[in-house]
Amino acid sequence: MGCGHKDDKASLASSQIASFSHQPHQPPSTPASKEVWKKGGRMFSILLAVHLALLACTLVSSGAFEKIAVHDYDVFFLLTVMMLIVIVWIIFYLVGTSRCPDAILCKDSHAGPIWLRGGLILFAIFSLVMDVFKIGYYSSFYSCLSAIKIIYPIVQAIFVVVQTYFLWISAKDCVHVHLNVTRCGLMLTLTTNLAVWMSAVTDESVHKAHSKLKKNATEEILRWLLKAGMRSSSAEECNCNSQICQIFKNGYFWLYPFNIEYSLFASAMVYVMWKNVGRFIDHHSHHIHRLKFRLFRRTFFVGIVLGLIILVSGLGVLILYEVQVNSSTESSKKSQALTMYYIFNIVCLGLMSLVCIGGSVVYRFDKRDMDRHKNPTRTLDVALLMGAALGQYAISYYSIVAIVASTPRDAISALNLTYALLMIAQHTFQNIFIIEGLHRQPPKEDHKHNSHQKDLYGLTFVNINAVSLRVPDSGSTLAPSTASGTEAIHPSDLVRSLTAPKKMNWRRKFLREISMLLLLSNIILWIMPAFGARPQFDNDTELNFYGDSMWPAIVDICLPFGIFYRMHAVASLLEVYIMS
Repeated sequence: MGCGHKDDKASLASSQIASFSHQPHQPPSTPASKEVWKKGGRMFSILLAVHLALLACTLVSSGAFEKIAVHDYDVFFLLTVMMLIVIVWIIFYLVGTSRCPDAILCKDSHAGPIWLRGGLILFAIFSLVMDVFKIGYYSSFYSCLSAIKIIYPIVQAIFVVVQTYFLWISAKDCVHVHLNVTRCGLMLTLTTNLAVWMSAVTDESVHKAHSKLKKNATEEILRWLLKAGMRSSSAEECNCNSQICQIFKNGYFWLYPFNIEYSLFASAMVYVMWKNVGRFIDHHSHHIHRLKFRLFRRTFFVGIVLGLIILVSGLGVLILYEVQVNSSTESSKKSQALTMYYIFNIVCLGLMSLVCIGGSVVYRFDKRDMDRHKNPTRTLDVALLMGAALGQYAISYYSIVAIVASTPRDAISALNLTYALLMIAQHTFQNIFIIEGLHRQPPKEDHKHNSHQKDLYGLTFVNINAVSLRVPDSGSTLAPSTASGTEAIHPSDLVRSLTAPKKMNWRRKFLREISMLLLLSNIILWIMPAFGARPQFDNDTELNFYGDSMWPAIVDICLPFGIFYRMHAVASLLEVYIMS
């Protein structure tokens, strides 16, 4: 498996066809060459990923229940082995594959944008802090626990560091050597991230449900809610009584949302790398747009101000909700907290829906061309937006059915129904707005207008009196300047050059305001359920209608997708903001 040998039958066949043709042989990177997709290698790597994902899903889901003879350390052992294999492959890729001659003939400029890699690093830092807390927590009573529980967070920390470095420097690579090994390695990396994500979601969901019912639930109800890290067999022997132990325990559970988002971000970037293996990019048709992120340029600050108001208000609502619902047993305070939560979300979702509709209308009058080039990153963004929205759709429709079919109906039920309907509408309109923005060409008018205005600057603003004197009433063109050799300029062209940029800037400013408002609003709508504000567990309507077993299971399955949707929408809206 040398560096110069490409294990690709398709690429070998294409080179043979090119050698027998009458046309001169062209290198793979030329525009005339076609992309070579390895169907066999792709299928094998997909099958490998499917089987590993099913095995991990089986162990993770089984380890959450006490009556099933699958222990939490069995899950930790599998995840540790998978992460170690991925670490070895990443080192092989960085040291061997990427340094081979002609290994990376081209790079995908759309893959791994700076804001996505920056978000990955941010979540990686919090994931490392979570691993430190987890190591401290398990080390507090290491004498009565399996060693794998301490080894697992250590290996996970190493895995996060190695993978983050790998994605930072290699996210744009289009690899052309060791194709089958690279595809299988990337799929193994993707599956490992998804397995870690499933484990974190399961552990967090069981912990949340356990905390909600801990005060009033009986042993029969709590039996299946015991979290995977502390089963009943070791709960009596391994009590966390010290204050430092409680700090470590609560700390790593509060940091779980960041680790969950890190795994999903890494999975998305690895998938794009897998799609780019063996890909040839036509640089003549694959335009590279070097856009600069200017936050406070060409903006009225309306979107930023409104977004910050929503963000700060949402944090206040979250704090009050946590205090009144989780720390108080009075039903009146619980009703007040739910009412406050629903009113805030109704106002926020209604405003977001309106601005999304306004942005979509502005796009209808946008003169920019649609970007129809092949772009795996954009295709993945759209698929993730549409797929992740299904989780919140499912919760909303279940809530609507329960509220409409239940009696009696009170004010909280009416607010809950309005909240569910607006959640569906907001997801739909926001997806339309984001997809419209992602498929638009970046603005190209700036350079043209700027160069034209530079030529006309002295003519327009310095010699404006001379121009007005020399322009005849009939509207004929101005005489060309024999000294400078510039072209003749018609007065109507002069007027258009001054007015057109203003119209263009108005649309772009409006779209930027909308993007920034939606971005900040999605951040608070991600923070609230990720850090404990989950009215699905506190509202009795759905719980009484579907039962104590069905409704928590629906929420535990669907809510992580809704949380991921918000964070992915933030990344997509940031791209729409920069592209506007």
